[in-house]
Amino acid sequence: MAIAELDRSTAVETLVAGERMTRDEFIRRWESMPKLKRAELIGGTVCMPSPMSQKHGSKNLMMGTWVGVYSAKVPACEGGMDSTWYMLDDSPQPDVFLRMKDHSGGKSWLSGKYLQGAPELVIEVCLSSEGYDLNAKKALYAAAGVVEFAAVLALNRDVKWMYLENGVYRDLKPDADGILRSRTFPGLWLDPVAVVSDDLNRVLEVLARGMKSPEFLEFAARNQPA
Repeated sequence: MAIAELDRSTAVETLVAGERMTRDEFIRRWESMPKLKRAELIGGTVCMPSPMSQKHGSKNLMMGTWVGVYSAKVPACEGGMDSTWYMLDDSPQPDVFLRMKDHSGGKSWLSGKYLQGAPELVIEVCLSSEGYDLNAKKALYAAAGVVEFAAVLALNRDVKWMYLENGVYRDLKPDADGILRSRTFPGLWLDPVAVVSDDLNRVLEVLARGMKSPEFLEFAARNQPA
C-alpha cells in the first residue's frame, strides 16, 4: 500500500481512488496529504477528480463571483468554492455553494474546520466529470437535502438548474425572458446563455437586476444583523 510519511515514527496510508472507507478515515488520510487539493468520498468510495483545466477554473470563478456578489449583500448567506463538506456519511467537495447560515434558518453549520449538513444551493461545473456529477453526486445531494442543484455543462453549452421536490430533483425552467430565478434565494437570477458564452459582465448585469427586485430587497432587509 502507498504510505505517506508523517514523521519518523508515524505513517498513514494515502488515499487511493476507488477504495471504500468511512468518512473519518477519509478525512484522516487526506489531512496527512497536504499537497492533495481535490478528493471526495461519495457513497463511501474515494473519488479523486482529474486536475482542473483552465476552462473548468474559469467557470468556477464566474459562478463563485456570482454567488459572492449575492452573499455580500445578505450577511445571513455564505458562499464558497471547493470546500470539503460532511454530508451524511460522505464528504463531497462541490465547486461552488451558497448557504443560509444556521442561525438564520439554514440546514448547515461549521463543524471544526469543515461545514456539515446541506447547503441550500450547490453548483458543479461539468467537463469530464459530467457523468459523475449528474449521477453519484446528484444522488448524494438529493439524499442530503440540498434544495437546489445547478450543473454547468461546459461541453454541451448548457446550464441545468434543479430544485428538490419530494426527494427528487425537478428542472427549474427559465422565465419567458430566458432568465433562471432561484426558488430559494430571492433575486438570485442567472442568464444561462451568458454563462456558456463566458460573459461575466452579462451574468453580473442580470444578477444586479435581480437584486433590485422587491422580493430581494425584502429578503435582504429581513436577513441583516440585528
